[in-house]
Amino acid sequence: MFYVEGPRDRSILRAWAYRLMPRRARALFQASVILGGRRPERALLHFEERFADVPGARAICVLDRDGGDDALPDVNGHALRFFTWSRRHIESYLLVPAAIRRALQLPEGDRRVERLMLELVPEAGDESAWRSLDAKRLLGRRGPIPLALGQSLPLARIARSTRESELHPDVHALFGEVRDLLDPPL
Repeated sequence: MFYVEGPRDRSILRAWAYRLMPRRARALFQASVILGGRRPERALLHFEERFADVPGARAICVLDRDGGDDALPDVNGHALRFFTWSRRHIESYLLVPAAIRRALQLPEGDRRVERLMLELVPEAGDESAWRSLDAKRLLGRRGPIPLALGQSLPLARIARSTRESELHPDVHALFGEVRDLLDPPL
């Protein structure tokens, strides 16, 4: 089971799950719970109320870093894990020029997205700068990227358009944890 902050996060994670775990993606999200923001305590309470006595019940709560490294609640031995992105928002992992271009069906030679990225986002290795980048604002309806491109950005479609090799190591790490939850070591 997935606990997610909101419907947009769920749609992005679902798209990546279909890319990385196609046979299991549907089942992963059938029972997902939307928390209504960064609310790890709510995830723990829900898990305790619904699954504490269910043998083998396991879940993961995926959280944006947002402004800091708030302490997470003690899971008290439950099989609930918390995964916090190293970057500020899940949307940060959608800032992949080729994936945006594919999602918008822009011609291969159209380099507007790459030019925008050079102007608006940190260099690839500068994780400190990425941690503070407000990707939600950049990609939002009135953000500089959709305004410059003259169209809104369908975030779930960008996630679906991102190739496995283009996914950030954080995305691969999350789905590695999901695999561990589904198939725990013996």
